[in-house]
Amino acid sequence: MKILVGYKGTNVGKDLMDIAVKHAKAFNGMIYIVTSLIGGDKTEQQEIIDAEQNLEKAKTYFDSLGIKSETHLLIRGFEPGEDIVKFAKDNKIDEIMIGVRSRSKVGKLIFGSTAQAVILDAHCPVMTVK
Repeated sequence: MKILVGYKGTNVGKDLMDIAVKHAKAFNGMIYIVTSLIGGDKTEQQEIIDAEQNLEKAKTYFDSLGIKSETHLLIRGFEPGEDIVKFAKDNKIDEIMIGVRSRSKVGKLIFGSTAQAVILDAHCPVMTVK
């Protein structure tokens, strides 16, 4: 089973990674840790360095638990939600896990644009973790 974890290294990251570990163990899965940045003049060099460091930390965490994983920093000119969906299709991903933060009662109904794009457009099941 191929599991894509949309990862930003934010405070939802730890819970997201713990659930990904459970799924990977249950289904003998491979985890694809993915961060998407738009690129071009909208992405600063420091953002890229931070993203690479966050991905490496996540990989180290999965490695320490014996979970097969690989990191992917996508800088392909797409909005993150669109980029994650495209990557998932191209790599025949079986499940996508993505973190969401809800800020209010209304926020529980309306996800951020990245999560919304993934939920609406993905070809496979999407699990949201808050």
